[in-house]
Amino acid sequence: GLENLLNHVINGGVDYLVLMGTTGESTTLSKTERMEVVDFCKKINNGRLPIVLGIGGNNTMQVVADIKAANLENIAAILSVSPSYNKPSQEGIYQHYKMISESSPLPIIVYNVPGRTSSNISAATTVRLATDFKNIVGVKEASGDMDQIMKILKNKPADFVVLSGDDGLTLPMIHMGAEGVISVIGQSHPKDFSDMVSFGLSGHKKLANQIHYKLYDFYGPLYAEGNPVGVKACLEMLGICKAVVRLPLIEASNTIKNELKKLLH
Repeated sequence: GLENLLNHVINGGVDYLVLMGTTGESTTLSKTERMEVVDFCKKINNGRLPIVLGIGGNNTMQVVADIKAANLENIAAILSVSPSYNKPSQEGIYQHYKMISESSPLPIIVYNVPGRTSSNISAATTVRLATDFKNIVGVKEASGDMDQIMKILKNKPADFVVLSGDDGLTLPMIHMGAEGVISVIGQSHPKDFSDMVSFGLSGHKKLANQIHYKLYDFYGPLYAEGNPVGVKACLEMLGICKAVVRLPLIEASNTIKNELKKLLH
């Protein structure tokens, strides 16, 4: 299933792979399983695309230790989600990433997803991190707050990359100056979604908008019962992998499956 998925997204025209993110169910994998998944993906990818590896958490010292312990061979960058649950201040978030930046041999992409972490990285903190640390090269912005995102785009250093972390807002963000996305629907619809991003970035607004609205109705059911519940149901219907997820997530309800089935046909 994983091999099918990798080939499906690579052949669909994505620009890079992200391993050990939310959609990869990294929180419910053991340490050994994570290593096995990463090694397997490297083997199947066989140098075709750059790989970004998710290493984050709410214990700064542990994140640093995890980066040091990881096999970073053939990894291009680290995606590090901001601390969840313990809700640090903006200065705490800054110090967290400062320590990660200073101990990482690879570029870091900051990941802001307040809906999951219960703590937002403000535009000012993101810009400060981007300015102060050369190896903090980008942010995956999933706050859904367009005002905040525009503040980052307006004030960031020129070479700092803003990526959407929200499929439905990807095209509007690209129109504002963002440069790409780390996506969920990119697993099931890599060709369409990659085309939309490419058209958006090259200024073909009409073509990009057409694909955006073609995919738009998927976003509700994809996220309705937790991620990757919806996208795995989709992938099973496409014959790519099974819809099995690990507790506390459970397989998509029949309502969601039927909704996705209608959209796919």
